[in-house]
Amino acid sequence: MSQTEIGKKVPAFSLPATGEQTISLTSLKGRNIVIYFYPKDSTPGCTQEGRDFSALYKKFQKLDTEILGVSRDSLKAHENFKAKQGFPFELLSDSDEALCQIFDVIKEKNMYGRKTMGIERSTFLIDKKGVLRQEWRKVKVKEHAEEVLQAVKALG
Repeated sequence: MSQTEIGKKVPAFSLPATGEQTISLTSLKGRNIVIYFYPKDSTPGCTQEGRDFSALYKKFQKLDTEILGVSRDSLKAHENFKAKQGFPFELLSDSDEALCQIFDVIKEKNMYGRKTMGIERSTFLIDKKGVLRQEWRKVKVKEHAEEVLQAVKALG
């Protein structure tokens, strides 16, 4: 069950991130935040999604918006993925699924006929006051980053 709701403040969180950082909701206060959850580093869809957000990163920055990618992968895997792809934003490691639970993104998936629990590709837009403004679930990668950018622009 999600602990987030559109129009309500997002619960505080703090996670280890690339660049030897710990990123928390409070450390980003005063900026819009796009948090995108993806299943696994270095897989085709996740790589494309990261590239799409990277391509629009400067436009997000002009709108005072930070992008954060989140998966259950280790920091080491994240560092490799970020370096290889040249992502300009940080990746958060949620190996204990704490943030995944807050946003309720762990879902049953069907992988090659086997049922497994994994991250459902999802994106969340949090405004400068820490309030959830929009969410996208069961995300299809194509044109998603552009759709999120338009939603940030609509925040004004």
